Amino acid sequence: MARILPISRMTLPHSLRLVVIAPDLSTPEAADETELALIERSRQLRIGLLQGGFNLVATLPVDTFLRERLAQLQPDMIIVDAESDARDALEHVVMATRDEPRPIVLFTNDNDTRHVKEAVAAGVCAYIVAGLEPARIRPILDVAMARFQHEQGLRSELADVKTQLQERKIIDRAKGLLMQRQGLDEHSAYEKLRKAAMDKGLRLGEVAQRMLDAADLLG
Repeated sequence: MARILPISRMTLPHSLRLVVIAPDLSTPEAADETELALIERSRQLRIGLLQGGFNLVATLPVDTFLRERLAQLQPDMIIVDAESDARDALEHVVMATRDEPRPIVLFTNDNDTRHVKEAVAAGVCAYIVAGLEPARIRPILDVAMARFQHEQGLRSELADVKTQLQERKIIDRAKGLLMQRQGLDEHSAYEKLRKAAMDKGLRLGEVAQRMLDAADLLG
């Protein structure tokens, strides 16, 4: 089950731990004009994050070790710095955070927004084009965190509802078994299950599941 990170504030704390995912560009001495522009843009993004008071713990490339590095660093939010390869970078980041969801914010100067819907569907909380001004960064991350928390809350509620529905089906099956084998009416069967749950200190659904498992085993 995916773990929901315990971030409860709607306004970001200054100590928020950020990891930037950026292309592994060559050194400025060996870079062409396009790469130099990317290097400078990436530098400006990191400067803006630091000026905003954020704790920038690492800048990582997209590679096969990304999942392990994120698990070790445990960032509160992931910033993806990407250009035309944004889709590939996002796929790697989403896969790397599948078991431990975190808010993801994409900063890009690529005006091709055909993949925005796909990015949002994949879990990106904010897709920002040409948004590197330092004054804009904190409000953007505030909104991204609030959206992430809201969506995680909805997923948790949905999971709870599904669990309750499944447990109700199990209880109904166990009641039916008692009614069939012991000649009880529905109310008496339910009360017998409830008493067994109280005596054993278990949830009603757990007792019902144990009863069904035993019935399947004995035939």
